[in-house]
Amino acid sequence: MVDPLDGPAFDILDPRFAACAVPGARVERIWTGSRWTEGPAWLAARGLLVWSDIPGDRMLAWEQATGRVSTFRQPANSPNGNTVDRQGRLVTCEQTPHRIARLERDGRVTPLVDRIDGRRFNSPNDVVVASDGAIWFTDPSYGKAKGHDEGPDVEGCHVYRFDPGTGAVRQVTHDFVMPNGLAFSPDESLLYIVDTGSTERPDGPNHVRRFRVGPGGTLAGGEVLADAHGHFDGLRVDTEGRLWMAADEGVHCYLPDGTLIGRVNLPERAANLVFGGAGRNVLMITATSSVYLCPVNAVGAAA
Repeated sequence: MVDPLDGPAFDILDPRFAACAVPGARVERIWTGSRWTEGPAWLAARGLLVWSDIPGDRMLAWEQATGRVSTFRQPANSPNGNTVDRQGRLVTCEQTPHRIARLERDGRVTPLVDRIDGRRFNSPNDVVVASDGAIWFTDPSYGKAKGHDEGPDVEGCHVYRFDPGTGAVRQVTHDFVMPNGLAFSPDESLLYIVDTGSTERPDGPNHVRRFRVGPGGTLAGGEVLADAHGHFDGLRVDTEGRLWMAADEGVHCYLPDGTLIGRVNLPERAANLVFGGAGRNVLMITATSSVYLCPVNAVGAAA
């Protein structure tokens, strides 16, 4: 199913966004049928867009060559965020077992990390893989489920860095309410992290913060780059350093200095997005019940 939406795809709020907008482009709905879609990831070698249907405990896939949507994995341990590492392997936040897992080329699912210092994570939410192979992920308490024999939970909601080579896992933030989406700048010198703490308390934040990445994966800074004035969720960064943020009205585009320059319009609240297609210039967006595509004049960064 391809369903072109009525109305303009883009709102140009600053002349600098005009270079990102494809003239005459339409947003297309390619699938609908979930109560909450999340975690889009583009498997370039297979021409597949994969995403999470969290309430359905499944992952679905759209094949670009045929337009066919099929079940990718079910059951899927309440999957949330996904990403693809530099070897083309899918890395997934699995909420029910509180873990990060990786899909190997032979189809096996390898559990990677589910605790720190003997304490179980809450419910890993979103994930990125750096060029050195380190896996960074957020761990709010959304979707948290706990059995009776899993041991103690971590205290608080944080961001973690896991090194698959050594097995070392380290907490890298200490002052988030609900860490959510995250993405690196193109050169990986900066890490952007969303805090959606306003969903948990009336005075909580809903913004994106900017950190400097230091040697060994340390973080410094953490100033607020942009407020959502609503809700942010996932994000991606393009090769020019612009931030494309999932938000209430669709996808918001920000310059690296935090200036809002434009929007991609959707009829639903956006949850997350990825740059896909052969040129990594198609926004593939999970938004509440549906999945949407929109071509842009921008190329997604690797991480």
